[in-house]
Amino acid sequence: MPYQWNHTSDTEQELRLWPHNSLPPRGAMIVILSVFTFGLIPILAMLGSVVLWGLLPFLLLTVLGLWLAIQTNYRARSAVEILTLSGSQARLVHQSPGKQRQEWSCNRYWARPEMHETGGPVPHYVTLIGAGREVEIGAFLSEDERITLYDDLIAKLRGPAAQ
Repeated sequence: MPYQWNHTSDTEQELRLWPHNSLPPRGAMIVILSVFTFGLIPILAMLGSVVLWGLLPFLLLTVLGLWLAIQTNYRARSAVEILTLSGSQARLVHQSPGKQRQEWSCNRYWARPEMHETGGPVPHYVTLIGAGREVEIGAFLSEDERITLYDDLIAKLRGPAAQ
């Protein structure tokens, strides 16, 4: 699961959420090297020909474009959400790359999770409601992970520390 609960103290818990990373850096390197290697096959047939110099820039642009796309995807997936539950406070911090940090906090007793099975940007869209605002949490998780997150939030917000 791309989220984890940590107990930072007896009265404080922290939930860290991050987007799933299906292609680790080592896998990305293998993909790029494979594309380059298979792209060399037609070019090797052109060794000693002027056509080689016409094909080579296209192979290099393909490899460069693939590398840039993977790097852009890694940057977009570096978003992180941190929900901190202390004795009486619930605080959510959302940090996306290239965007301003967004914060929300309210009294833990009044904070409540809500699941929108339809009508949200994604199925089983999870939000937290409190202090007159409704904020999303874990929108980048898969559908099953959002359902599990919702159940976890209900249990943690109404747990022993909430009294």
